[in-house]
Amino acid sequence: METNPKAAPSQLEIYESQIRECYGRVVYTHKTQEKCADILNVKNNRIRLSQIILTAMTTSGILTAVFAKSEIFRIKLEMENIEFVVDIAEIAGIFAAIVSVVSLALTMYTKKYDLGAISQKHADAASSIWNIREKYLSLLTDIRAGVIGIDDLRASRDKLHGELHKIYKGSPRTLSRGYKEASDALKCMEEMTFTDEEIDKFLPKPLRKNQG
Repeated sequence: METNPKAAPSQLEIYESQIRECYGRVVYTHKTQEKCADILNVKNNRIRLSQIILTAMTTSGILTAVFAKSEIFRIKLEMENIEFVVDIAEIAGIFAAIVSVVSLALTMYTKKYDLGAISQKHADAASSIWNIREKYLSLLTDIRAGVIGIDDLRASRDKLHGELHKIYKGSPRTLSRGYKEASDALKCMEEMTFTDEEIDKFLPKPLRKNQG
């Protein structure tokens, strides 16, 4: 018995397949930019806090070195007959110098890499890509609803490609850690996935799928 060959996909199905792939990539890019912004923001806050702590430690060390009484504490180990001489002011001065060097290194790092500004660029890119993501979603909705023709679909697709290209040109490079966290969030945590019950909670009763 002869079997009928599988029907070739229609033009609309071909375009829909491409739009779905573009939508998937944009979803990942949007989430990755968000995660990169979060990662850099946390890192920047930690560095700022570290600088404050190091500054306080340096100041304390200097004050101790300057105002400490010139008393020398002696520790004697009677059994070994060994004596240690400890000058508190001198130790405080050395400690302040070491902490000051570390603080200087952090300051030079923040001068070279403005993590706050880079984090904001990632956040701005995520905001712009979110708009493109929603446009792709609307385009897929129009395809399934059968309210858009091939010519209009092709024009919308090309326009979105152009808009996305401009956004990508001005966006900072993403971090590998950001992509990993985005992947975990989308696949494992399902941050972009909602059940009907969850969506109903956001809607007024007349618009809910389950009226019960």
